[in-house]
Amino acid sequence: MKLPEKGLLLRIFIGEDDTYKGNSLCSTIVLKARELNLAGSTVLKGAMGYGANSRIHTANVLRLSEDLPLVIEIVDTEEKINSLLPFLDEVVGEGLITLEKVKVIKYSHGKD
Repeated sequence: MKLPEKGLLLRIFIGEDDTYKGNSLCSTIVLKARELNLAGSTVLKGAMGYGANSRIHTANVLRLSEDLPLVIEIVDTEEKINSLLPFLDEVVGEGLITLEKVKVIKYSHGKD
């Protein structure tokens, strides 16, 4: 797959305990992105953070939290990213979703 030079970076900020219809929200989003043939996604697990409710989530041993912050990043064309947005509106109850323009320098994979 070849991406044009101009693209969008979609970031979805959720908690690792967030679910949708009994399934992990993170997995639900990544699988939907794959189903829609988006270029790829990466899930980043945060060590500490807080959201709109200002409750601290941390991996600190003294303050164990099982709901650490997650960020799902997806880069693709504006058209492809836009195809995912209605689904995100449906499944993300709490969280933050951002979009920003990016310049794609390289997108490739090893030979099969």
